[in-house]
Amino acid sequence: MSTKKTLFDKVWDSHVVHHIENGPDVLFIDRHMVHEVTSPVAFLGIKDRGIRVMYPEKTFATADHNTPTINQHLPVADPLSANQLRALEENSNEYGISYWGLGHEKNGIVHVVGPEYGITQPGATIVCGDSHTSTHGAFGAIAFGIGTSEVEMVLATQCIMQTKPKSMRITVNGSLSKAVTPKDVALYIISQLTTSGATGYFVEYAGEVFRNMSMEGRMTVCNLSIEMGARGGMIAPDEKTFEYVKGREFTPEGAAWDKAMTYWESLVTDEGAEYDKEVVFDAADIEPMITYGTNPGMGIGISHGIPVAESLEGGVATYKKSLQYMDFHEGDSMIGKRIDFVFLGSCTNGRIEDFRAFTSLIKGRQKADHVTAWLVPGSHKVEAAIKEEGLLDILTDAGFELREPGCSACLAMNDDKVPAGKYAVSTSNRNFEGRQGPGSRTLLASPLVAAAAAVTGKVTDPRELMEFETA
Repeated sequence: MSTKKTLFDKVWDSHVVHHIENGPDVLFIDRHMVHEVTSPVAFLGIKDRGIRVMYPEKTFATADHNTPTINQHLPVADPLSANQLRALEENSNEYGISYWGLGHEKNGIVHVVGPEYGITQPGATIVCGDSHTSTHGAFGAIAFGIGTSEVEMVLATQCIMQTKPKSMRITVNGSLSKAVTPKDVALYIISQLTTSGATGYFVEYAGEVFRNMSMEGRMTVCNLSIEMGARGGMIAPDEKTFEYVKGREFTPEGAAWDKAMTYWESLVTDEGAEYDKEVVFDAADIEPMITYGTNPGMGIGISHGIPVAESLEGGVATYKKSLQYMDFHEGDSMIGKRIDFVFLGSCTNGRIEDFRAFTSLIKGRQKADHVTAWLVPGSHKVEAAIKEEGLLDILTDAGFELREPGCSACLAMNDDKVPAGKYAVSTSNRNFEGRQGPGSRTLLASPLVAAAAAVTGKVTDPRELMEFETA
């Protein structure tokens, strides 16, 4: 048996507390993040059992899923949301857990604030009752979403029982073309592998494209790993990673930093280590992407037409039902389709680089009159940077308004709901039926594609506007 290990093997194996023969591993969890939706029942469980949270200093709580994105200084109007937020605050206080609720300077989307404050670190195991926990894998961490019963398990024991997934490496080499962002890379991969193509695997992303990406870009890619069925995704830490992490509030300092770096620098796949599956793509094949259907795998390069059902593998009836829901037709061009809403935000694209990209394209232009735009920063840090960098002035001049941090229209658990039948170009992660509001129709895209739609009022190739700028 080969002693050469993948990055995933190294992190996983170093956290196994106990291996159950012909069963799962008991895995120690370094960081546990909780929010208001999936934690109340878990806290109720440990309360009923009369036990305490084992390591409260390893758990971090923030309110994000159903928080309002306007008037956060006022009481939350929706009674269910208000109860969940109150429960998170009370449980955090009772068990000595850091709590960043509405109004707290550190409040924001759980997968945005974790990296911002150095909670997310290379080589860590990180869980949260949220499927997009895979975001944190951008730092070379093993991060994945868990269910409420597992949240209770981690609170009680700081461990979780998990069957070790198979390993997959996705390599993308070459240089990305103009206007192709990390979001496009992820949507392209999902369109090629389908939403079930990585089921049962933990993915490592490798190659020039990911090495050249910023940390925020890597977070976007790892965030979307779950959308192709993967348990999670990760990228080997490098100098960019260490530079990003250094000096943040929960990052080690002094001798502890030196010790951590010794471990972190070892987190690379050994030469000759084998994966259960290897997939390779060429960056030259990727253009700005947009989805046309009701799952993230139904995506195409923006200049392409909607595929004909017979050209695809899988159920023709299901495919046609999806197009019927969207009121699109086989062979349609996506270019020129009228849209009603634009959403910039979520744990996928709610970071400062996303707002910089969006603003770069709308500068000197005006929001289309019929478009409603929700621009929602992922955290107060992002919100502050938007203002400090002068982006807010540009957005305001173009007719846009900035909202307050939260998950917002990604899953429409607050008032940010797209009405039935309306089309939203969204930088979030899922386009399922009704995801952004009952009957809503979602087109997933990058911040650049969203910006182009916001100013033209229709699906527009951002490269056209960029060419106009340089003409």
